[in-house]
Amino acid sequence: MKGIAYGVGVGPGDPEYMTLKAIRLIKENDIIALPGKEPKETTAYQIAVQAVPELADKTLVPVYMPMTMDLDVQRENHRKGALIIEDYLKEGKNVVYLTLGDPTIYCTFSYLQHIIEDDGFETELVSGITSFCAAAARLNIPIVEWNEPMHVIPAVHKLGAELDQPGSYVLMKSGSRMKDVKEILRSSGKDVKMVQDCGMDTEMVYQAVEEIPDDAGYFALIIAKDK
Repeated sequence: MKGIAYGVGVGPGDPEYMTLKAIRLIKENDIIALPGKEPKETTAYQIAVQAVPELADKTLVPVYMPMTMDLDVQRENHRKGALIIEDYLKEGKNVVYLTLGDPTIYCTFSYLQHIIEDDGFETELVSGITSFCAAAARLNIPIVEWNEPMHVIPAVHKLGAELDQPGSYVLMKSGSRMKDVKEILRSSGKDVKMVQDCGMDTEMVYQAVEEIPDDAGYFALIIAKDK
């Protein structure tokens, strides 16, 4: 029988946010795939090993897919990553691919999942706490209430869009152009807060646009709400 490829979310940073199901799957399976060149250096591993110490003794499989804007190179890397996992599935072994946050939200496993399924293997997604839910909890605020809509936007600076719709905005992956993002936020008139590296030792909380540094990192999560 063929193995199953699991895309397992480990949450945004705090190991206490890992689900019981994620912990069980790590304990029950020997092959753990991680998104990086050196598995033990990946953020997903460093989170999960705090909750599941025996992870250190598992077979750790690196699935390295460096970021690139070249679509052909992207596809080649995704194919290589999928084949690495499929080699174990063919042997009847399950593979647990650990990913930050939730595997259904802007996750690299999604690209592998499509290929693996097209090649005739079974996959399963295991939800984890999303970064924006964890950030809202850290800020001690609801993201939306009553009938308010929520807009989740990656790299808002690339869209050149105004945040002019009612409700709350969640901005992800905007750290590289934070200076431009702050201008968009100022013109929106919304109440802005940001958490960087939520749940990690390097966590920082910002309560207003003026507090946010221009050199914010990749794991900068912004919540902009109507006043």
